[in-house]
Amino acid sequence: MKIKSVNLETVCGVTSTLPENTLPEFAFAGKSNVGKSSLINALMNRKSYARTSAQPGKTQTINYYNINEQLYFVDLPGYGFAKVSVQEKAKWGKMIERYLATSKQLRQVFLLVDIRHAPGENDRIMYNWILQSGRRPLVIATKLDKIKRSQIAKQCKLIRETLGMAAADTLIPFSAETKQGREEIYTLLEEELPEHKTE
Repeated sequence: MKIKSVNLETVCGVTSTLPENTLPEFAFAGKSNVGKSSLINALMNRKSYARTSAQPGKTQTINYYNINEQLYFVDLPGYGFAKVSVQEKAKWGKMIERYLATSKQLRQVFLLVDIRHAPGENDRIMYNWILQSGRRPLVIATKLDKIKRSQIAKQCKLIRETLGMAAADTLIPFSAETKQGREEIYTLLEEELPEHKTE
């Protein structure tokens, strides 16, 4: 997949009306410090286009990036940051739930988890939430460059078991530093685009 154009087209807050787009949408969910912006920037082939924050938990919006006039990357609010109030967490949860329940163009939800650790309670809640919305999340295990190659299989097994993933479900180890895993994600994106779908 070649990235020719990137445009942050829509930013939605808690009370915003979500756009009714006509292009396929691919959503990204994950904890505040899991490297979501780094992944999106790597996929967009831009160094710092996706909004990153020095303080985890500051992303309080749903950001729609128009890619190649072909599809949208939808960056959902990060969850699970301890210093955020219960009320704020509830608001972000409602935003994510509303998006999953109402988007007509959503093709795939990518759930990001840190490959170094077993998924936490918030990750398990989000995984099951996505399942309950009628979709099978595609799991991306970030920060691959932070562990030894010999640990990868063990950590991937731990993530699968903790989330209760089926054997056929996809898990992609990914590094924003080395870009390992990016081509696999591109392939999955392309397979979901209308021109690659057959009736």
